[in-house]
Amino acid sequence: MAANLHIAITPETLFTIGGFEVTNTLFTSYLVTIALTIFLLSVRSKIKPTTRPKGIQNILEAIVGGLYSFFQSITHSTKKTQAFTPVIAGFFIFIMLNNWVELLPGFHTILYTGHAEIKLSQIPSVPWQNVAPALAVTNIDEDEVNSDLLANEEISHSNQDSVETESAEEKHGGVPIFRGANADINMTVALALISVGAIQYYGLKFAGKGYLKKYLNFSSPIMFFVGILEFVSELSKILSFAFRLFGNIFAGEVLIAVITFLIPVILPIPFIGLEIFVGFIQALVFAMLSLVFFTMATETHH
Repeated sequence: MAANLHIAITPETLFTIGGFEVTNTLFTSYLVTIALTIFLLSVRSKIKPTTRPKGIQNILEAIVGGLYSFFQSITHSTKKTQAFTPVIAGFFIFIMLNNWVELLPGFHTILYTGHAEIKLSQIPSVPWQNVAPALAVTNIDEDEVNSDLLANEEISHSNQDSVETESAEEKHGGVPIFRGANADINMTVALALISVGAIQYYGLKFAGKGYLKKYLNFSSPIMFFVGILEFVSELSKILSFAFRLFGNIFAGEVLIAVITFLIPVILPIPFIGLEIFVGFIQALVFAMLSLVFFTMATETHH
């Protein structure tokens, strides 16, 4: 029923485009991306070269400058910082906004009722003409067969009514239109793949062919085995990135949903504040780990 607490670990499909399913998590990530892009483009058109920035320009320059200085304190290289900043800052801002946006009013409460096509199932009735041969063979009493048929028809109608009632409830309940993108394991795995892929790209860009010796080293059996372990380590980073972010954000989503369902007015406020902090920390952890791995990959391997 719509009034019950609904928690789903998998995202719900809103609609399909040419066979491609658009889920509520994917839809939310699109909205966040579009809104962020429009905002940055509008601000960019208003930025002026000046030593005394004002308003939004002053805020953005402080944010970008602070992130750049923080990143450089880890890389200790201006060249690397300039190369890494767009990717790392993109991770941080995108993940943080998607973590925070699910705390806005309307998330998990605005429902879409037209996505699902619910099929009814019923017990087929038994035609009387199919019973006659059976009577001739088994000599079953006709009154007993009539009573059995009536009972089957009553069960059939009862099941059909219950299915129709459930179908109506599902149609009126619907699914949430908006849901945090990072509460979807598909999104976190995609971010993890981008991060690990960027590690290999920057490793080859800055360390050259020496980076491949990290995985392919035939100088000795021990080094060859170490290369295999390094390859397994890169694969484990995907799981670590994906499940750490997904687990924390999904757990927070469930916590807020349960608390809001039980006491919807006052009690959720401190938990929302906690989730704002957790959303920031998880974005920072993902970005910083990526930056550390980028920096380690760009060191020359011998």
